[in-house]
Parts: sequence; structure tokens; C-alpha cells
Amino acid sequence: MSTIYEAATAIKPKTAEEEQVLKNLWSIRPCYLYNEEYEDCTSIKGRFHQYFIHGESIDCNQWKRDFDNCLRVEKTPTDTKSALELIHSEQQRREERMRAHYSNNIWTKRKSPPEDWSKPLPEHMQKEYESSFLASKAKELREGAQTPDAESSSCAIM
Repeated sequence: MSTIYEAATAIKPKTAEEEQVLKNLWSIRPCYLYNEEYEDCTSIKGRFHQYFIHGESIDCNQWKRDFDNCLRVEKTPTDTKSALELIHSEQQRREERMRAHYSNNIWTKRKSPPEDWSKPLPEHMQKEYESSFLASKAKELREGAQTPDAESSSCAIM
């Protein structure tokens, strides 16, 4: 992974493809992750999960292609074709993952938080909080911070 980013600092973009690679370089994962995804996809456990969820085995070749492209980019950072193919694959994967979110027409998305988002809790919830473990720990921390020894305290790991 670091070799891809190190190489990116050395690349001076001359073409639109190189510019696009540099702009989307953040989306390329470390190569070992593509290999792990491929191995997980082709494992017996992975195949059982695919059959359970989809009713059939899915094609895992995209993970293998991504791994191969990543290795090519890592070996020769100026290989913009492999880098663009890898970036395109990541974009497709991200679009597929977010498809349900973007196609949601049931809930309206907010432009800003509600006006009263920071209003105090109702009285019954405040009373419950006062007797909770969280409140007692917060009180201990506040009292500990007010003691004069708190400024000169040290931490020891045993």
C-alpha cells in the first residue's frame, strides 16, 4: 500500500488518465485485502454463505482481477490502465453498496439537524440517569479532576 502512495508522489501527471488516477488513488486498498477477499469468496464457508443468501455461488473472479491489477500498479506505478481498472472496480462496488440508500424514496433526507436537537432530556429520564452507573462514573471523574493531585498525577501500567 505504501509503495502505491510513495509512487504517486513521484508521478507528475501529464495525461488526463494520470490525473484521474492521482485524484482517485485514495480508493485503492492494500493488495493483500483483495487477495483475502478472493480467498474468502472461494472458501467453503464463503460458498455456503453465498448459497444461503443468493441461492447460488457468485463469481469471485473480480477479486482476483483486482488483486492482479493492484500488484501491477504496485510493481509499476506508471501503469495507469491497471490503476484505472482497479479504481473503476472500487467505484462500482461502492455504487452497488449504496444503491439502496440512494434509491430510498420513503424517508426524506434532512438538510440540517432538528432545531431542538440539544434540548434537555425529559425529567423522568434525567432521574433515571442520576442513579445510573454512567452518572456515578462521570461524577468520580469530575471529582478526581478537581483535586490538587490531579494535575501532578502520573499513570503507571502494571
